[in-house]
Amino acid sequence: MKTLVIGGTGTVGSQVVNKLLSANHEVSVLTTSSEKAAKLPQGVKAYIGSLEYQESLSAAFKDVDNVFMLNAHTQTEVYQGLNAIAEAVANGVKRFVYQSIHQARNGDFIDHFKSKVMIEKALFNSGLNYVIIAPNNFYQNDFWYKESVTRYQLYNQPIGAVGLSRVDVRDIAEAVVKVLETDKYDRKTIALAGPEALTGESTAQTLTEVLGYPVTYIGNDLKVFRDAFSNWVPAWMLEDWAEMYQFFQDKGLRATEQELADLRELLGREPISYKEFLTEHINVFAA
Repeated sequence: MKTLVIGGTGTVGSQVVNKLLSANHEVSVLTTSSEKAAKLPQGVKAYIGSLEYQESLSAAFKDVDNVFMLNAHTQTEVYQGLNAIAEAVANGVKRFVYQSIHQARNGDFIDHFKSKVMIEKALFNSGLNYVIIAPNNFYQNDFWYKESVTRYQLYNQPIGAVGLSRVDVRDIAEAVVKVLETDKYDRKTIALAGPEALTGESTAQTLTEVLGYPVTYIGNDLKVFRDAFSNWVPAWMLEDWAEMYQFFQDKGLRATEQELADLRELLGREPISYKEFLTEHINVFAA
């Protein structure tokens, strides 16, 4: 099968590319950067183009069986998604797998959740055969906070006390490959979540247990979060994230038992736990 990956050089997309190669897919990647294209694994065909410009996409979509799309969190996210969907329709793509967000409709007042919902609706109406992959917050996001953990013994992602069913991106990648190889999940949404709901306090407790030094949760004050990130995140994105974390603190984002049962069936195993993730990456957080 010929599979085009959009977003194939990032945290999730690179894992998807590797899993597809292991499953003997013919893989291509759409990227805006020749530098990133040069770093793709051997055997992956790179196309230089941008979802901002539909006219740059035709070569990448030609003769493709499947598309996996993870498009960037930008102010033109919906426009980009619509361009990709239109190109997939024009080229007769057989299956379109789109990465949305877990239970996105519950938070569709948050800009980047709303964008995902709008792209989902466009897929529903496109006539394409689609699967929605809907992951929770990634364990791998904690790599962003490693300096706070290792230097200051603080966990400063303000996820609150209700709980998130966070997920390992490797489970996302495995799920993508599996739904591409069967029609069982066509026109369905698959929640990607971890086996437990993690709070800020329980995350810090697990970090302490695995790393062998005390880690404290920084707390729920979003002003502290804004101050910490204001120098390197655009203002529009920072406010979007702050609204998301307020939603997490107020409502959480917990997988249902049915969602977890469906995911276990798809993966054929238990999803990776946060403790397993930390144990495998303990050197990243070495003090």
